[in-house]
Amino acid sequence: MNTLIIGSGGREHAFAIELAKNKKCKSLFVAPGNAGTASLATNLPHLKVNDFKGIEDAVLKNSIQMVVVGPEVPLVEGIVDYFKAKDSLKHVKIIGPSQKAAQLEGSKAFAKDFMERYNIPTAAYKAFTKETIADGEAFLETLKAPYVLKADGLAAGKGVLILETLEEAKEEFRTMLMEEKFGEASKTVVIEAFLTGIELSVFVLTDGKNYKVLPSAKDYKRIGNDDTGLNTGGMGAVSPVPFASEELVKKIEERIIKPTIKGIQEENMDYVGFIFLGLMVNDAGDPYMIEYNVRMGDPESEVVLPRIQTDLLDLLVAAADQKLNEIEVKIDSRAAATVMLVSGGYPKDFEKGKRISGIETVKDSIVYHGGTKLEGGEVLTNGGRVIAVTSLADTFQEAIKKSYQSIEKISFDRMYYRTDIGADLL
Repeated sequence: MNTLIIGSGGREHAFAIELAKNKKCKSLFVAPGNAGTASLATNLPHLKVNDFKGIEDAVLKNSIQMVVVGPEVPLVEGIVDYFKAKDSLKHVKIIGPSQKAAQLEGSKAFAKDFMERYNIPTAAYKAFTKETIADGEAFLETLKAPYVLKADGLAAGKGVLILETLEEAKEEFRTMLMEEKFGEASKTVVIEAFLTGIELSVFVLTDGKNYKVLPSAKDYKRIGNDDTGLNTGGMGAVSPVPFASEELVKKIEERIIKPTIKGIQEENMDYVGFIFLGLMVNDAGDPYMIEYNVRMGDPESEVVLPRIQTDLLDLLVAAADQKLNEIEVKIDSRAAATVMLVSGGYPKDFEKGKRISGIETVKDSIVYHGGTKLEGGEVLTNGGRVIAVTSLADTFQEAIKKSYQSIEKISFDRMYYRTDIGADLL
């Protein structure tokens, strides 16, 4: 089966590693790919993830039979609908939801309204535009600090603000709407009540009717130790989450996963692919939905995918053929931990093109490439989040220790990473 993965991050390298293991995966392509995917697949570096015509040409030229969409942007922009509308592409299996279903990630307001319709527990909220600023400020006054403001649209993981005072919240609320702080994404702003507890991510693979629950994970979004500093795309992750007991997972399935799948069916959403459930578990052990993502997370993919023992290609084919109920998902009982190596200055300004050394000396961990590129036979930095180093072990403490030991072998100019991944779980 000739397969194309769309994307260029650690998530896509993780997909490539797993798909390449299957002998049925005859030819593997990644668009645009990175230095890591180049060793397993044919990169198509000229293609942007939302260049649908370019992707169509590549699919036809290379006789692609399955497309796995990694990032959210092409999904929200309607790549699945594009494929289904073209006679020349209808035969291609595509892993990802339709544009309508992708609104679960593409619009915070759409997602919150969906949760409300299907009685999925979530924080109290309201959505506002420029025309309703006064109403928004009045709603803020009914809430207690801290205050949560969310840009409605996609903002590359940076569109959520948590503010300590009412004055700050009102000022940022006005800036988001009047000055479009996050561009188009903040034309609508969702104000939410603040939830307390521990965050947890749960992943589901669905064919639109059946579903399989994949391993849980916890990621670390802030740039600094002790969860300080700016939000990033993710600085590390662990799986499974030690506090995710069987009882909690059952609650999540009954209260959140089943109603989500029911809503997808009732609203005739075409949904084949992954659902990422961003959850908050309160002190009473009750799960609340924070957000949906309509694809695998990054860096969560780098701890979830290595723990799935069932062949990934077989799983994705079963989902595309709406036969997910016929396949068993086996999970490795070991823990996985990943630590992200980022460019100095990230998530603000950073330089690219730094030479990376030592990757080939890492033997006890998996090195997932994110923002990397090959140039003149050398691996160079090409983004903010450069490399994720993942280890498997009997306990997550051992896995974390192994990852940090492996990191000591890798270097590039101004390399930075958090030194406390998983420390809050000890």
